[in-house]
Amino acid sequence: MAQNKTVLLTGASGYIAKHIVLNLLNAGYDVVGSVRTLSRGDEVRAAVAPHVNDGVDLDKSLRFVALDLGKDDGWDDAMQGIDMLMHTASPFPLKQPRDENELIRPAVDGTLRALRAAHRAGIKRVVLTSSFAAVMKASLPKGRAIFDESDWSDPNSPTIDAYAKSKTLAERAAWDFVRDEAPDMALTTINPVMVLGPPLDVHFGGSVQVVERMLSGKDPMVPNYGLGCVDVRDVAQMHVRALSAPATHGKRILAVDSFLWFMELTAILKKQFPKRRIATRQAPDFLIRLMGMFDAAIRQIIPDLGKRFDVSNARAREMLNMEFIPAERSLQETAAYLVENKLV
Repeated sequence: MAQNKTVLLTGASGYIAKHIVLNLLNAGYDVVGSVRTLSRGDEVRAAVAPHVNDGVDLDKSLRFVALDLGKDDGWDDAMQGIDMLMHTASPFPLKQPRDENELIRPAVDGTLRALRAAHRAGIKRVVLTSSFAAVMKASLPKGRAIFDESDWSDPNSPTIDAYAKSKTLAERAAWDFVRDEAPDMALTTINPVMVLGPPLDVHFGGSVQVVERMLSGKDPMVPNYGLGCVDVRDVAQMHVRALSAPATHGKRILAVDSFLWFMELTAILKKQFPKRRIATRQAPDFLIRLMGMFDAAIRQIIPDLGKRFDVSNARAREMLNMEFIPAERSLQETAAYLVENKLV
């Protein structure tokens, strides 16, 4: 029974994390959310409050602690009375930092800080939010066209960006820590592709900003680029289901519905909002390369122009009994949220 089990969820104010908080509460868990400043806790509470099931007492079941991934202060105290740890994603930047260590160090150090504190407190169950970015920067074996959980990004690849490198090194560090220092710790990682779906409030991450950018008509043409897509509600559900699924111990699990080219994304949005100026013409690759010289958000997609990344969700279906929300619906509901809330 989930009842009275307490989960410490780090980074609770994130786009995915807020959905996880909601799912945990509705599944009967008590939640301690870590935030950088306690005022962000009020933001999370306000975001989930309209959606919790009847009978969930937020005053009893949800509280917050201030923790910094870069500092040791408070971690040991925060782990007291905790049954399980969920360590959620690092920031998803729309553009890469000048110094890759701005992303890599907090991702790796923060992951190890959380795991070490959990280990000291005797916490045995950990679910970590990783990313498809820790999978995709790899060459698939000959004859295989679909990525699965056995694939790992190469942190030394010449085309890897700082975000993918940070997610790869942080996840590697987690698995190495469990192997070498905490063999009794049951770790599961959830590796989502591009996460779409309606946010719970107006504070959301880089993936929703991609949709915001498409709806704003900022770009006259669409790059020959695509990604796997998954709904934020499914990603949250996977985290929560994994907690009570022993088969997932020691496993990575990809979170994905289907691959969509950006041209398909903008075509769906144009049909949904025909009066909006949404680009539907494909840009030649040379133009994207030229634009990338002046726009950091565009620059990071250049190595993957024209590449198709098909991703297996067989493990998620089998181990977590997932049926994924179609990516098209997920996109439409993201766009509807942005337009209805006058965010674009």
